Amino acid sequence: MLNYDEEIKKFQPSVEIEEIEDAVYQEDLTDMSDILREMIEQTNK
Repeated sequence: MLNYDEEIKKFQPSVEIEEIEDAVYQEDLTDMSDILREMIEQTNK
């Protein structure tokens, strides 16, 4: 049977995943709420 506490202690995240996370957090990503907010601002002008 697996000892989950021991397995969690040995866990090391993938380097690629950490690099992707860093790249995503550094980007200025536009989501739907940003697009809708901009559309509303443009229609109110």
